Amino acid sequence: MDEDHVGESGIDELGPVDWIVVEFPGSQFNGEIAPALRDLVDRGLVRVLDLLILKKDADGGIEAFELSDLDDSEIGELRTHEAQLAMLLSEDDVTAVAAAIEPGSSAAVLVWENTWAAPFGSAVRRSGGQLVASGRIPIQALLAAVELDTDTDTDTVLAEPATT
Repeated sequence: MDEDHVGESGIDELGPVDWIVVEFPGSQFNGEIAPALRDLVDRGLVRVLDLLILKKDADGGIEAFELSDLDDSEIGELRTHEAQLAMLLSEDDVTAVAAAIEPGSSAAVLVWENTWAAPFGSAVRRSGGQLVASGRIPIQALLAAVELDTDTDTDTVLAEPATT
């Protein structure tokens, strides 16, 4: 990463880095996520480090595309991030991601820095702290837990006798 990407304060000012793979069944990727991603970047919440598009044919053959390989109609405003990419994903990363994609689908692989968390992370490091555990709760699991809790609360309310 060059100095422009690291910033004046050096590597200590980097925020946590995350990645996701978003699958589009039927290869219906059309770049509609670009405005939401641009908003996060414009507000200084994230910095896109790498972005790759994968397409898996019906026979399981995989093709990986950098943004420069794709037509604007396929990626929309995602092209605005192209000049800033650090190209962090290796061939092994692509192979691992490809195994998770269903045949006949496409996927976007996004790697980003959580710039909003950089000052906190830097303060933790300066105070001698170090990250020993981290995790993520998938939104589907969170929604299922909320739904289960809501169902349980409803059952409890219905089972309780009314007081007058």
